[in-house]
Amino acid sequence: MRRAIYPGSFDPLTNGHVNVIERSLRLCDRLIVAVARNISKTALFSVDERIEMVREVFADEPRLEVHAFEGLLVDYAQSVGAHVIMRGLRAVADFEYEYQMANMNRTLAPGVETAFIMADPANFYVSSRLVKEVASLGGDIAHAVPPTVFARLAQRLPTRQAAP
Repeated sequence: MRRAIYPGSFDPLTNGHVNVIERSLRLCDRLIVAVARNISKTALFSVDERIEMVREVFADEPRLEVHAFEGLLVDYAQSVGAHVIMRGLRAVADFEYEYQMANMNRTLAPGVETAFIMADPANFYVSSRLVKEVASLGGDIAHAVPPTVFARLAQRLPTRQAAP
């Protein structure tokens, strides 16, 4: 069985993340969305809320698991039997950082490969940070996140419009 892992903070889950997850599922038999417990970042949503959001969006996908993790990603990947780390790339700046991380991970765990998926043109500019910033200023972000995520954001931050 080809098992892959897609790590991230997912604070919140965006349509860009959803696109990478859907495309990753075409390449593996089982995908683990690994929600990072990152103490160096101040999160809008708790780890449990972020896990719930991913599970809500992918409730009908039996090949997807969602778990929290902390520590070295390659250690976590090996502990769950994943041999591939899926990463989404939006821009050149993403590539430089991700290239460094992929090489460090390959050094730490030679049996774990990194696969990059280019962002869909409709979502290449979307990031969780930007979604939170625009929403916190009252901007409409319904086009950038799944409806269930939009509803949670609307409860937490001011928004101008309801989701379509």
